Amino acid sequence: MKIIIPLAGFGSRLRPHTFSKPKPLMNVAGTPVIGHVLNMFKDIEVEEFIFITGYMGNQIQEHISTTYPNTNTRFLEQQQLDGQSPAILLAKDFVTGPMLIGFADTIVETDLTKINTTTDEAIAWVKQVTDPRRFGVVIRDSDGYVTQIIEKPESMDNNLAVVGFYYLRDSQMLMSAIEQQINNDKQTKGEYYLADAMQILLDQGMQMQAKEVDVWKDCGKPESLLETNKHLLEHGHDNSTQVQADGFVIVPPVNIHVDAKITNSVIGPHATIGADCTITSSIIRDSILEQGAQIEDAVLTQSLIGRYTKVRGQSSTLNIGDQSAIEFE
Repeated sequence: MKIIIPLAGFGSRLRPHTFSKPKPLMNVAGTPVIGHVLNMFKDIEVEEFIFITGYMGNQIQEHISTTYPNTNTRFLEQQQLDGQSPAILLAKDFVTGPMLIGFADTIVETDLTKINTTTDEAIAWVKQVTDPRRFGVVIRDSDGYVTQIIEKPESMDNNLAVVGFYYLRDSQMLMSAIEQQINNDKQTKGEYYLADAMQILLDQGMQMQAKEVDVWKDCGKPESLLETNKHLLEHGHDNSTQVQADGFVIVPPVNIHVDAKITNSVIGPHATIGADCTITSSIIRDSILEQGAQIEDAVLTQSLIGRYTKVRGQSSTLNIGDQSAIEFE
């Protein structure tokens, strides 16, 4: 089975960080988001990962090629960012048989090994949400089969949101539906969404199961990225017992890189500290500090601090991109 991972977007909701690096390389609980995504597939047999890159795709390709040198990968570039469906269609000549589609800003926890024995034509993984209007949602019949997928509904009537994971037993069937979608110019709010291509297949009689995931975490906005960081630190990514805390205090859970230099400070709870960070006389909690950040005489909470950024003499919630400086006397 092959897995297609689209990650060509600009990551606009995570600016200023995504002005200098793509969203999948944001650090969460000590690992880039894309690392957590790939880890979700560790229990299933994958023939090839197909990454659909775009904005700063060279950084993603370099990271994956360096970090996962023994993984079979292919990189395709989406030059025109006109939606999810055209991104998937780029892989048409490289897939046959079953495939999985997973989006790079989504981390889920569920038993994917069931795919190995499933007889379903298709599966959409879903999760109940409070406000479904910014997601795609499914409507199911009494047997649990999906009858309709609605992208970004205007009403609150259906709250079973698609989490960005699909399985299809026949990958080429989806490719044909996408071609039909584009030929008929079937768009939602100016983009070709995958949900509309799936609806074409449902209208043609495809049987799709909706399976609810245990956990769904989004990495697309600062607040959701920090919430995902908190969840991961609480579920297996806390390394506080491995850190030699000489001259500073740790309040677990945290993830502190071995190369970080910390003195006279309190770290945690729910803090991720990247490589080569320098923290002096500060309190850091519920925050992510990217590589090389320098913090002095500061109290930071609910903050995202970019690479090689300097913060001195500040008590606040900050969202600062790479190589910036904020200093107060």
